[in-house]
Amino acid sequence: MSGVNKANVYARQQHSQLIERHAGLVRRIAYHLLARLPDNVLVDDLIQSGMVGLLEATRNFDASKGASFETFAGIRIRGAMLDEMRRGDWVPRSVHKHSRQVADAIAQVQAREGRNATDREVADELKVSLEVYYAMLRDTSNGKILDMDEFEAGIDAHVEVGHHSDNPFDDMAKQRFQTSLSQHIKTLPEREAMVLSLYYDEELNLKEIGQVLDVSESRVSQIHSQAMHRLRAKLKEWNG
Repeated sequence: MSGVNKANVYARQQHSQLIERHAGLVRRIAYHLLARLPDNVLVDDLIQSGMVGLLEATRNFDASKGASFETFAGIRIRGAMLDEMRRGDWVPRSVHKHSRQVADAIAQVQAREGRNATDREVADELKVSLEVYYAMLRDTSNGKILDMDEFEAGIDAHVEVGHHSDNPFDDMAKQRFQTSLSQHIKTLPEREAMVLSLYYDEELNLKEIGQVLDVSESRVSQIHSQAMHRLRAKLKEWNG
């Protein structure tokens, strides 16, 4: 066997080992996303698309860039699952409409008052009752993937953390976006910021967060949805 063939065999073995070692990561991310997706989404579909993302990660990972493989793979896996959800377009049009209405109402109140909008103010801006507003939040949370990844669509969602694109302006935009996002999260009401931290940093699901905050899972869903809409309003220059 030639040296080139040996190298190819070794590379394939390395890829196979990485896939086997991180298959559990795919399942963990799949179940984490499933907690907020419509009932007709099957975890097996998420895992299947996530495995495609893992395979791509094994092919494209470059250890010299500084990020660990697990960090790099996690981004690719999550991105592959979100891409599949968007391609499937399983979200009713009413959910997209409600999401835009809530984000616009929050932005209008905050621009007018110069502070975070209260639940009542947003409901009044929408000209609906507080109960209807909460129902809209539940609708958008359960039917739509409101995720940090969505904010990055306008600046090239394929520029991964810890890696550099060929265009230096992509990296600059990514860094500016992350700085802006971090600053805006700090301005959120305390409970909303805590829910985001528990969900994205600690990777707790909505039920577990409810136990921490001593509120229902439904209430956590509302808080999470409102926090994401508030960020969407604050980051309007990034997501259009």
